[in-house]
Order: sequence, then C-alpha cells, then structure tokens
Amino acid sequence: MSTLPLPLEGITVVAVEQAVSAPFATRQLADLGARVIKIERPDGGDFARGYDTAAGGLASHFVWCNRGKESVAVDLKDPRGLEVVRRLVAGADVFVQNLAQGAAARLGLDAATLCAADERLIAVDISGYGAGGPYAHKRAYDMLVQCEAGLVSVTGTPDQPVKAGIPAADIAAAMYAFSGVLAALLRRATTGRGGPVEISMLESLAEWMGHPLHHGMHGGEAPARTGVAHAVIAPYDAYATADGGHVLLSVQNDREWRRLAEQVLGRPELGDDPAFATNTARVAHREKTDAVVAEALAVLGTAEAVGRLEAAGIACARLNTVADVAAHPQLAARERWREVDTAVGPLRAMLPPITLPGGAETRMGAVPALGEHTDAVLRELGVPEDARVVLRREGVVG
Repeated sequence: MSTLPLPLEGITVVAVEQAVSAPFATRQLADLGARVIKIERPDGGDFARGYDTAAGGLASHFVWCNRGKESVAVDLKDPRGLEVVRRLVAGADVFVQNLAQGAAARLGLDAATLCAADERLIAVDISGYGAGGPYAHKRAYDMLVQCEAGLVSVTGTPDQPVKAGIPAADIAAAMYAFSGVLAALLRRATTGRGGPVEISMLESLAEWMGHPLHHGMHGGEAPARTGVAHAVIAPYDAYATADGGHVLLSVQNDREWRRLAEQVLGRPELGDDPAFATNTARVAHREKTDAVVAEALAVLGTAEAVGRLEAAGIACARLNTVADVAAHPQLAARERWREVDTAVGPLRAMLPPITLPGGAETRMGAVPALGEHTDAVLRELGVPEDARVVLRREGVVG
C-alpha cells in the first residue's frame, strides 16, 4: 500500500461554477485530493442538475462532473451570501468561476480583482470567448463554440457536417483550466505568488483544431469531411461484418497494404497493382479500395475479422456502442470501474486516467446533494446558529 499522499491534499478550491467546463476542471482537482467547495444557487443549484434524470434519477452530466465536492447553496445577489463566498475565498488556494461574461466582475469575484487582493491566490476565469474582443459578451454554449471553432466543419460526412457527440469545447476548456491550475500551483511553490488564469472555450478548442488548421493555413485547404474514413489515408474506414458489427482498420504504409491483400483479402496480386500499390493510388481510387476491403470483411464475423487483421499486423478496432464501452474487456481487466456515492445510492463510475506513483488511487468522493454542506461550512466560518437560522429562513443560504 502506498504511503504517498494524493498530490493536492491540503489544497482548498472554491468554485462558482455551472454546466461542464468549470465543474469538470474542479472535479479533476478533487480526484487528486483537493477540497473543492462548490457554490450553488439555493433555488435549483447548478443548472446541470436539471439536464436529465438518466443516472438513477440524477442528471448524468452532474454525476460525471461533481463527485468529491462539497455543495454550499448561497444567494450571491444577497450581500450576506456574497460575504460568505468572500470569506471562503480568503481561506482558499484556488478560485474557479465560469459565470456569464462580466457577472463575476460585477460581484468582485473576477480573477484580476481577487488576485490583486491576495497575491497567493490562484484565480481562474473560464469564459466562452475571453475577456476582450468583439465576441467577449457573446453567449457561449458547447455546440455554438464547436461551430465557431470550425470543429463542425471538419466532422461528419461529405454531405452533412455534425457536431461532436461529446461536449468537446467544454472538455477542452476544462482540461486547460485543470493544467493551468497545476502549473500555477507549481510556480507558487517556488515564488510564493499565485495569479490569474484565463481560459477561453474558443481558444481551447481552436488549439485542438491544430491538424485541420495547419493543413488549411499551410496546405491551401482544410481536410475534407470523410465520416469515419481518413481524409488522406486509404484504406482507413469502418467496414460491415457478417454478424452486423463494424470493424475499423487502418493501413499506414504500403508494406501493410501488401500484408492486408495477401493475408486478409486473399488477393495478393493487389499488393503490386498500380491502382492500389501506394497510398496515393489508393486514395485516388478510394471507392475501389474500399469496395475490395468491404467485400472481404462482409463474409467474416466481427471476431474473425479482428483476429485476421491482428494476425496480419493491421491496426484495427471494433466500432463499439456506449454499451460496449461500459462492458469493455480492457477496462474490466485493468479494474477501471468504481462506485461513487450519491443521493440515490452508489453509481458506477470510471477511475480517472491518471495513474499515480506508488499505487495511490485517486479519490472518488460522493456526488453532493444541493446545499448538503452549507451548514457545516457556515459553522466552520464561525457563523452562529441563530444567524444560520436567519440566513436559511430568508433564503440567503439553502
């Protein structure tokens, strides 16, 4: 058993957060041992709580992004509620917010204001488009930012652009916020100073657009939308198998093509056929290339197709459903599933992908009910019982 503590034990994070980008960032911090105090509205809390009821009656987004946190329900529009948050921030190492642009500044909770008052504080502002520029006050939701960042233009089929099936802009911003906090904590350890960290969803996702951007800026045009296929490699696509499944395969060089032709397609002559012998030729004759591969795999079951491809040294994968991933043998073999406590009972969740030195396991705390920790935190701040009763009665806290 490891004796090493989790890396962020002793670090306190206060977050005025909602939806995905900030909550997913602070959940990473909680998983690594930080104490995360989540500030929510008393009248419903983080609006992601109401997205759906798929997780045993709870919202799937909320369960995913908010384990291991303490929920404090406070009305920031009431000066007494705002004072509670300011007192919490005064004792924190990190503050994170993703309110609508300008809202945090009006409350005095923007990074610049907070860091000017406390040089050790690390304060993170997450927004859709950044603090300046013509889009600064434009409303930003994940799908909208996917469109603005160009992701939708390169995703889908030649006939139909589509958004990513996951909140890619939110996740990109969350992970840059997470890494930004870690970098700032490391700098503070050597300099004693924190400082503001600014994260934009647009800029985060635009960075993830690196390949299409560079291809377009320097090559003259963006890669074409090709569905599951690769724009510049063939064969690289998903092909139907005899039992209703699909197998995706990728041929990375001409040696692999020759092995595929001989050992899987059963047509070794295609290895040297000028129409197929080079990747350039296969891309130019993509329809014919795909047709010969599809014909060979259509008579094989999924398991047999994967077996033959792997025996030939061809990279391949099953085209899995969400249910397939939940039952994936690799995740099971590596014991990646745990249970987290919630108000509706234990729910299955996946361990974070960070494996810590010494075998220490990331912390996967309970998903908090709205305002579950309000009274305990107010007591911690020294607010007496009679004052807490008044705050509850008047709706300042929940």
